[in-house]
Amino acid sequence: MKADVKAAQPPVGREPVSRAGWRILTLVCAAQAMSLLDRQILSILARDIKADLHIGDAELGLLYGTVFALFYALFSLPLGRLADGWVRTRLLAICIAVWSFSTLMAAFASGFALLALSRLGVGIGEAASGPTGNSLVFDVFPKNRRGFAMGAVAIAIALGLGLSMMLGGLAADWWNHAFTGARPLGLAGWQFAFVVAALPGFILVALLLREREPTRGGQDGIATRQDPAPFRASLALFAAVAPVSHWIMLYRRRAPPRSWIANLAALATILAVGIALVLLAERLSPRPPIAFGPVALSAHVLQWSVVGFGAFVIVNLFQSLKLADRPAHAAICSPTLLLLMGTGALQYAINYGVMGFTPSFLMRTYGLSARETGLHFGLLSAGLGMLGPLLAGPLADRANRHLPGAGRIGLTLVSLGLSPLLAIWTYTAPDASGFYWRFTLYSLVLTMWMPPLYAMLYDLVLPRMRGVTSSTFVMISTLSGLGIGPYAVGMISDANGGDLASAILSVNLVAPVIVVLLVLAMLHVKRDEASLITRCRAAGEEI
Repeated sequence: MKADVKAAQPPVGREPVSRAGWRILTLVCAAQAMSLLDRQILSILARDIKADLHIGDAELGLLYGTVFALFYALFSLPLGRLADGWVRTRLLAICIAVWSFSTLMAAFASGFALLALSRLGVGIGEAASGPTGNSLVFDVFPKNRRGFAMGAVAIAIALGLGLSMMLGGLAADWWNHAFTGARPLGLAGWQFAFVVAALPGFILVALLLREREPTRGGQDGIATRQDPAPFRASLALFAAVAPVSHWIMLYRRRAPPRSWIANLAALATILAVGIALVLLAERLSPRPPIAFGPVALSAHVLQWSVVGFGAFVIVNLFQSLKLADRPAHAAICSPTLLLLMGTGALQYAINYGVMGFTPSFLMRTYGLSARETGLHFGLLSAGLGMLGPLLAGPLADRANRHLPGAGRIGLTLVSLGLSPLLAIWTYTAPDASGFYWRFTLYSLVLTMWMPPLYAMLYDLVLPRMRGVTSSTFVMISTLSGLGIGPYAVGMISDANGGDLASAILSVNLVAPVIVVLLVLAMLHVKRDEASLITRCRAAGEEI
């Protein structure tokens, strides 16, 4: 696809948002909320699942993070490319149907394998939610309102997170009390909670199928030509990043010897690091093997095999972009964009590690029930998760007006620089009420980073590249965040006799690196934003 600049310049004033624009934002926000609801509900149900399936915290980390993360990240690439060329409303509807059905599957899981398969399906379905939703929103909101729009999306994510705990805890508790000692339809309380979580997604599917597709790039004054073969391009991208088929694509594209050398060297490095991490994990926290039918695998081998596979896919992705779409490679590989992606990846490791085990921490440390935890912590998380982005979205827009680019990054720096200090204070609270009061300030500060960072990510590429940019970011951040964060917390907890407080706080050790990355991004952003068109033209983009 090529991009053409219209005679009229992109809107610069405070342009009104159409009714259709508000409707699309509402549907995208609902999709994001449903996504987090189905993804996160496992955390509040963890105690009952552990008791029923006889697994530990490390295995829960695998279910919550790693198994989901691999397929979520891997399929976000071809689905993100499909979002750049096909009907996005239709694509999002299909993917919601897939992840809702997969969530429903978990209700019938009687062992680790089927629950893992359910998480796999949820990961594949949700892979399109970010790339497709963000692309839709940016085509119905002008540039000077996108901080607000990203704030609304972040609020929806927080709402979904809170709902997952409230709905999961209440549904499971109600079922268990209503049918004490019995399991109607063969369902335990945690299984019934998955049924409740799955059903709203099918309503959203029907609403999305009725929505018209917005003009791609219209808000930026850059009209994108229709993609003649989006499915072929999507499959080609998948083949170009998947191991083995990537080598076939390198051969077909007549990649130079240096590309082959770089690829094989990266693979050797990933294998060596993966083996070292497995040996280290086995020493720190030995775990019994997990049975998949007749096959039994070490949890640590499974964990680092998945992460290593994903890391190799990321290497293949950047090689593929350089060979097949040099303008996109030139845009995505700007210093600022890479630094922001690194920031998001590390912060997601903190976020998912913390939120994945906080419900278990509350129940284990303060003796709370699943109902109490789901209701109180879920309500608090949802409220604060909405308030933080609600403040951060307009603040990001204002900061960008006064200090373009660097202002948004500065707001992210304040949020992510302060939050680790508040985490130490919060997770050492003497009682549950003290924890909730401290968590209020902690969560308010922590939730302010997403709107400014996401707004910057998609302003640093052309409209036609937003889907693949989102997918690239999803791939990197998911493998680091979901793929490592929950597993690391679970493993450290198992090694320390179930001490979740120290395990949760341990993931904040990457915070100093985040601060350094953001400072470097502030130094590069002005130059990278100004040179976007020039870099893309030099790489072959017809603008």
